[in-house]
Amino acid sequence: MWFRKLRDPRAKARISLRIRRLTLGNPGDVQPIGGGVSELRIDYGPGYRVYFVQREHASVVLLNGGDKGTQERDIVRAHELARSLGS
Repeated sequence: MWFRKLRDPRAKARISLRIRRLTLGNPGDVQPIGGGVSELRIDYGPGYRVYFVQREHASVVLLNGGDKGTQERDIVRAHELARSLGS
């Protein structure tokens, strides 16, 4: 839902590319934020973030996203979603 609301086509393209690289095993700038959740950081525009959990060794479950301005709220929501998945 968050991604669909983005209006900047370049931002959408960059975020999509980073997610694709993540699924191929090339995560780039990723920071663990606790509870099994990691933050994929995209250095573009307002500093986009995508939150995910990794299952097994190759499977990735995207939780939510946002930017530096909504980061604290997005992290709380990512942890809630991860707990609901049993992570």
